Amino acid sequence: MSAIDIFRAPSARHENFGLKIRSVFSAWNDQRVTRNALNRLTDRELDDIGLTRGDIERIARSGN
Repeated sequence: MSAIDIFRAPSARHENFGLKIRSVFSAWNDQRVTRNALNRLTDRELDDIGLTRGDIERIARSGN
């Protein structure tokens, strides 16, 4: 008689996939939060920190 092991630990491949998904989501969320925070600033506030509205997307994508 054979048995099916339904309690196997996930393989390293599945763990890496899960980590990749989590990493991609985290990066996307960081970009979203940065973009929203910068878009809430006035043009004067952006100028005070040396940015323009056109810089927001680049800054959000670069993570700097």
